[in-house]
Amino acid sequence: MEKDFDRWNNTKKHLHARKDAPFYHEREIWWCSLGVNIGFEQDGSGEEHRRPALILKGLSRTTCFIVPLTAAPRNHPMRPSVGRVEDKEARALLSQIRVIDSRRLVSKIGYLNRSIFKQIRKAAKGLL
Repeated sequence: MEKDFDRWNNTKKHLHARKDAPFYHEREIWWCSLGVNIGFEQDGSGEEHRRPALILKGLSRTTCFIVPLTAAPRNHPMRPSVGRVEDKEARALLSQIRVIDSRRLVSKIGYLNRSIFKQIRKAAKGLL
């Protein structure tokens, strides 16, 4: 699959120039501009290279740990279910946890159920 790094680079320049990084909280699910990445790193999709992501932990006002989400039905211990997100069954991609700048957060989708969030955090802590 051919990746369009040049188009993503232009989008990334606009994200970097944003002055209004959104305010976020742990347990929220956001559309996030993850971009076009290398190899097996999770990409965003569509024109703006977006993917839903769960805020695992806030690190500062401008950075946070996120877990990208997928609608792919593949069952795997590193892909626990988080329930329905925008009418699709979603799974957390624990192997793709990363720190992002909050300027990548585009729009809030909602909150993850507290008990499921605790399970996801526990699974994430088990990776370290």
